[in-house]
Amino acid sequence: MNSNLATTTQVLPKTVNGVSVDDLHKTVDAIKASPAIAKFRFRIRNQWVDASRNVSTAGTFYGAGQEQSRTKPFVLEADEPSVLLGRDTSANPVEHLLHALASCLTTSMVYHAAARGIEIEEVESSLEGDIDLRGFLALDKNVRQGFQGIRVKFKIKADVPDGELQALSQLGPGHSPVFDSLTNGVPVSVTAERL
Repeated sequence: MNSNLATTTQVLPKTVNGVSVDDLHKTVDAIKASPAIAKFRFRIRNQWVDASRNVSTAGTFYGAGQEQSRTKPFVLEADEPSVLLGRDTSANPVEHLLHALASCLTTSMVYHAAARGIEIEEVESSLEGDIDLRGFLALDKNVRQGFQGIRVKFKIKADVPDGELQALSQLGPGHSPVFDSLTNGVPVSVTAERL
């Protein structure tokens, strides 16, 4: 009877933190076998609406060796608060940057924890960054236009000893593409043409 059970029992894929660890390892193995499929190109199309409002659309992207299309494009709106002469209809661009950093750090931590078999029950983060408008307004050439510093604080409920909580939190910065782009810089080229 036990031998029949063994042959009819279906092996379910292992899921940790909502991530299929089996699929994650298959992806890693596929990239090791064919590194070209690791190359991705993400795109945003942006259109100015008025004043400080503009809208970006994320639809197609290139990855895994071919063009990829989403079922429905994602729309991201940006504005400025009224104190910065906007209409405050959505988050401003630097808040979007903080969101991108927070979500990428969290996703990177969760995926890499899953690959290590570490169960995470909850993750919260708070981010804040300091900007001095004298840089943006070109009032002081010694003041940068962007963030002067960003602070990230995680609250994590996970199946790890207290002594390993900091190491778990470092999985995000250790693997996040957004964190890497911000802390190491990335070449950005800007061109223009007439509409």
